[in-house]
Amino acid sequence: MRPPSYKRIVDEFAAAIRSGTPAAGTRLPTHRALARERRIALATASRVYAELAAMGLVVGEPGRGTFVRHQAGYDGPEPARVLPVPRVADLSFNQPLADGQADRLRQALRTLSTSGDIESLLRQHPPGGRHRDRAIVATYLLDRGIDTAPANVLLTGGTQQALDIVLRALTRPGDVLAVDALSYPGIKLLASAHGLDLAPIPVTATGPDLLALDRLCRTRPVRAIYSMPTVHNPLGWVLGRDRRARLVAIARAADCMLIEDGTYAFLEDVPPPPLRALAPERTCYVAGLSKNVATGLRFGFAVVPGRCVEAVTRSLRAASWGAPGLITALATSWIADGTVARLERARRRDAAARQDIARDALAGMNVTGHPTSYIVWLGLEPHQRPDQVAAALAQEGILVSTGDAFATGVCRPPALRLALGTPSLDELGPVLRRLRRVIEVIPP
Repeated sequence: MRPPSYKRIVDEFAAAIRSGTPAAGTRLPTHRALARERRIALATASRVYAELAAMGLVVGEPGRGTFVRHQAGYDGPEPARVLPVPRVADLSFNQPLADGQADRLRQALRTLSTSGDIESLLRQHPPGGRHRDRAIVATYLLDRGIDTAPANVLLTGGTQQALDIVLRALTRPGDVLAVDALSYPGIKLLASAHGLDLAPIPVTATGPDLLALDRLCRTRPVRAIYSMPTVHNPLGWVLGRDRRARLVAIARAADCMLIEDGTYAFLEDVPPPPLRALAPERTCYVAGLSKNVATGLRFGFAVVPGRCVEAVTRSLRAASWGAPGLITALATSWIADGTVARLERARRRDAAARQDIARDALAGMNVTGHPTSYIVWLGLEPHQRPDQVAAALAQEGILVSTGDAFATGVCRPPALRLALGTPSLDELGPVLRRLRRVIEVIPP
């Protein structure tokens, strides 16, 4: 069967872009101009550019046009990790570690090795974890403003798995998931895997546009709302009490679920009540120990309404049963003896110091970030295309994340997300100043 005629245009553009003509950054004809030039319908021209964008070859910028994307591969949701020069710094991913953490791990493993019932770690735990381990997590969550029974806590292999099992249990392919227009990239991957229809909510400097969310919920059958109300990734906002109450009211009026991601909530010293505390009957709260303890400690949890426990447990059993026994024993021992709380206090101090360094090194640039977080959102000038900036920084040995990795809609923001947690404190300032020099010399 012959392919549709527009496919030939897609193939022609793709071959030319991959050969380097037109060059990266070239603005392509408008949709209307392409339609006239190729004698095709306007909708067909739009489909050509949509397919090229899906292939990672072009990027559309509302109000500016469609541009050839840099093919070095250092931008987007899955950027290349191998640099063309020796690595200077990784600002694309946060892997903060506290001094002495390796020694703390050795001691914890020695303690586990001499525990009275170490053989139990070799047996399979119930899906979602044993009652005593769930109870330890439930007690820990009291400091986050969440008062829940251990039976409502399900232990998982990290926050991403917690999100996965909640979506698997509570949604069906085709369901509408409302999400901030800039949000955690992992939710996009899961939405695609589960066949969900992402509905982006416009964002403001202080949170999602709740009027737009309300309109969305009144006009479409929204099944769930995904939110990071406390230290948002990547914009760093903390929603105030009134806006949280309004968000909950919208969810109740639409009778939809709330999925609250508390991954970075520990960085806010005195946060407002979580959504889970305001609407326990419809909120699933997910978090873990990757950012407050270590990224390699794949331990997370989902706190779900009582009516959802059975369905989410089945989902967890189908996925991977939950967190491994050895990891659970290590994580819960650190929660119970106060190690996690001490690390969280240290993380807040460390993140505040890093934000101060970033504000100094990037003074005068368009910087957004929570004062005690490991994330900076750096807006670029209109002529500074994120894909080209990322490629230029890669030539200097610096990895970054581009704004399109966080975009859940068609708008691709001209911005970078900088993860401040991986370089040492001594390295961070020089790295950011080097990054600034590279960006500032990019010509119009």
